[in-house]
This record gives sequence, C-alpha cells and structure tokens, in this order.
Amino acid sequence: MSAVDKAKNKAEELAGQAKEKFGNATDDKDLKNEGKADQVKSNLKDAGEKVKDAFRS
Repeated sequence: MSAVDKAKNKAEELAGQAKEKFGNATDDKDLKNEGKADQVKSNLKDAGEKVKDAFRS
C-alpha cells in the first residue's frame, strides 16, 4: 500500500469520526450515520489495499 493511499484512508476515517461525534453532539442522526459510513468505507478501502499488497508479495 502506498503512503498516499494510507494517508487518504486515514484522513477519511478521521473525518468520519469527526462527523459522527458532531452528529452525537448536535443530536443529528443523519450526520452521525454519515460519519459511521465514511469510517466503514475507509476501513474497506484499507482492507482492499492490504489484499492487493498480499498478492504483490
């Protein structure tokens, strides 16, 4: 996995965490769920990159 991809995935995960926390603070369920979805998407991308790396080795 390239460092750029790793950084992008981490940034997306952190943005999702921030959205989720802000959604909790403001009682905005849509924003909270959007944050959770961003985190899941980031984790799936990260897992995909790890699979690609495993096949490259």
